[in-house]
This record gives sequence, structure tokens and C-alpha cells, in this order.
Amino acid sequence: MTFDLALMLLFWLKKLVSAFMLPPLAPLLLIALGLLLVQRWRRAGLALAWTGLAVALLLVLPVTVGWMLDGLETDPPLTATPARRAEAIVIIGGGKRRHAPEYGGETVNRLTLERLRYGARLAHGLRLPVLVSGGAATGERPEGELMKAALETDFGIIPRWVEASSLDTGQNAEFSAPLLKAAGVRRVLLVTHAAHMRRARAEFEARGIEVIAAPTAWLGKHDANDQVLSALPSATSAYAGWYAAHEWLGLLALRLSR
Repeated sequence: MTFDLALMLLFWLKKLVSAFMLPPLAPLLLIALGLLLVQRWRRAGLALAWTGLAVALLLVLPVTVGWMLDGLETDPPLTATPARRAEAIVIIGGGKRRHAPEYGGETVNRLTLERLRYGARLAHGLRLPVLVSGGAATGERPEGELMKAALETDFGIIPRWVEASSLDTGQNAEFSAPLLKAAGVRRVLLVTHAAHMRRARAEFEARGIEVIAAPTAWLGKHDANDQVLSALPSATSAYAGWYAAHEWLGLLALRLSR
């Protein structure tokens, strides 16, 4: 088995395991398992089914989703003083859309686009070189190449570096760090979602890159009028709950791997 094939199999194994541990599948499996057991072990089956229902509700209720996000979205918005210390801007990919016929094939997804927009804004204001990072688990074009195309075509920014081999956050840092260090860059503005910043920062700092957080796209806010924290569950709070659970699971995996 080649090294690249082993990395790809490990990537898909991680994706499969996380699918079973995250909503909506995880609570549904608990409910289904409880209902299967209820005729033979009534109390245990009912307890398991009710647990699954409770977990499903907790992961869509705005109050609990907001609490989960509070522990993730800990970095404040970037201000001018720390931004001036940076030597480059690193934008981490968040995925791509394989079916985008209006763009002639594949393109970046909305998560990546939110990061690219903010990264481009910083690049225009600070005149710093940009690195984009993202590989290709599926499809024809690596995410980094799609990010480069979007930056050039839609935002008028030409990235200096394109890292196009990484399949996860750890590899974003692992493969980007040598490119930066070879150019003498040790301190970067790291652009990613606010909820992803804790994990991304840890990975880059572990590779010797000093991170100045440049978070974007907060999913939770202490604002009564914010949709994520409105009184009733919604599609927005359900998505935010999935994202928060995904990041907490990623932080747990990171801690166990160190």
C-alpha cells in the first residue's frame, strides 16, 4: 500500500467515524437501538431511546448550541494593532462544491467562500502575501487551486502560495508551514471560521508558526436578535449545533493524538 493511499483511507475512515458520532446520525442511532431493545429489555431500551431524543434536542436548541459555541468562538475580531505584526495571510479551505455548472465544474463551497472573502479584505488592506490551503479527497481539482481561482477572479488577489495536498486541518498546517518558513515567514494572520480557530491555531503553532487569529463567520453571538440564539430551534441552530459538535470532537481527537 502506498503512503498516499494509506492517507486517503485514513481520511475516509475518520469521515465515517465522525458521521456516526455527530448529528443527525448519532442521536438517530441511539433512538433506533433503544427501540430495537425495548421489547426484550424495556427499561434499558426506553432509556436509550429517550437519551437519543434528548441529545437530538440539545444539539438544535439555541441555548445549548450557544453554550457549545461559547467555548469555541473565544477569539475576538481582529484589530489593526496585531494585524500589522503579521508577515502573511493564511486562508484555510472549508470544502468545495463538486456540482457547480454555472462555474464550469467544481468551485469552493460557502464555508470556503466566507473565509476567502475575509482573507481578500485583509489582503487588500494590509498588502500581505496570501497562502491558500486545501487538497482534494474527491473530484478533479484540489481545493487550493479552486481557492486561488476564486481569489483571482472574484476578489482580485493573486495568492503567493497554493498548498493543494492537505485533507484536514492538521495537514493544512503540516504542509503549509514549510512553504512559509522557506520564505522566512514565521507570523501569520490565520483566517478561518471563529468556531474552527481554536483547533486551527493549535495545529499551526505546533508546527512553529506564530498565529494572529483572524476569525470570521461567527455562528453564535450574545445577541437576542441573532437567529442562532433565537428562542426556538431552526435550520440555522441545527447547522450551528452540528458545526460545534464537529469542532469539539476535533479538539478531543487533537488532544488524544498529542
